[in-house]
Amino acid sequence: MEDRKKDHIDLAFSSRLDGNLADNRFDYEPMMGTHGKKDLSFEFADKKMRLPIWVSSMTGGTKRAGTINKNLAQACAEFGMGMGLGSCRILLDSPEYFDDFNVRPVMGDDVPLFANIGICQLEQMLENKTEEKLDELVQKLQADGLVIHINPMQEAFQPEGDLLKSPPIEILKKYLAKTDLKIIVKEVGQGFGKESLRQLLALPLEAIEFGALGGTNFSLVELNRSEAVAAEVYNPFIHIGHTAENMTQTINQLIDKMGYRVKVNNLIISGGISSILDGYYLTEISRMPAIFGMGSAFLRHSMGSYDKLRNYIQKLENGLQLANNFLRVKQ
Repeated sequence: MEDRKKDHIDLAFSSRLDGNLADNRFDYEPMMGTHGKKDLSFEFADKKMRLPIWVSSMTGGTKRAGTINKNLAQACAEFGMGMGLGSCRILLDSPEYFDDFNVRPVMGDDVPLFANIGICQLEQMLENKTEEKLDELVQKLQADGLVIHINPMQEAFQPEGDLLKSPPIEILKKYLAKTDLKIIVKEVGQGFGKESLRQLLALPLEAIEFGALGGTNFSLVELNRSEAVAAEVYNPFIHIGHTAENMTQTINQLIDKMGYRVKVNNLIISGGISSILDGYYLTEISRMPAIFGMGSAFLRHSMGSYDKLRNYIQKLENGLQLANNFLRVKQ
């Protein structure tokens, strides 16, 4: 105790805060909670997640990616989170990379796992009548369904990118008529506008994942791989998009107007979720069932030992409990 009190004296002056920096999204209610644990579980894809946190789709196809995915899968098993794999396109042509994506044996069967393919690749498979390979892929990975990522900007900026012939909404409708798989539709860093969200909400999807502006932007990733002139000309496009808060509010408005025509089960609010309070706030204000997704933060903590990742997620869980116990979103 003496050491703790000495620390208080030593740190008192360096621990002052500027009241102008207060987070005004919440009322702090220190009289109204306890340090006990609340049930934070969430039903998703007919499975139960213990934490309402989604490990957003990231990577695969390299030895380093295999280590990252295995660490993340172990965390999902221990903490009861769901996970979307990075693009599995490489497995359709190069099955030797399967082990990088084969995380179900690590995750166990209790939590949701989704495979992943791009909208351009889906369009090509529908044209070639080879879409049944996606069912085989999901089955081989023992996944619960398929993420379809929508990335026209990324593909346009990618030197080796594929170009769309049909609008993604038409491709999705065509595929949904042919498959019984549970489907998540996500963007890759710029989010969805109002009309795109309206059209998606009317489809029978397990979830829409935002991939909103403010997180990792894969269009920018491709521009950083491009030659200088392309980067100069296309750079303004990377600032186009919609934030996670903007999209949450837009969907709240849309469901009022659409009513029973909303077919989507859940939202995964991702993109620019830089803290536990961002995720807590947005899922609390969402009028649809929602969890929040994190990508780059998990990536940063999963590159080394599992203990580092485990410590990070333990702190996330503790922070989410604190938020639920002592914070109330301002109305």
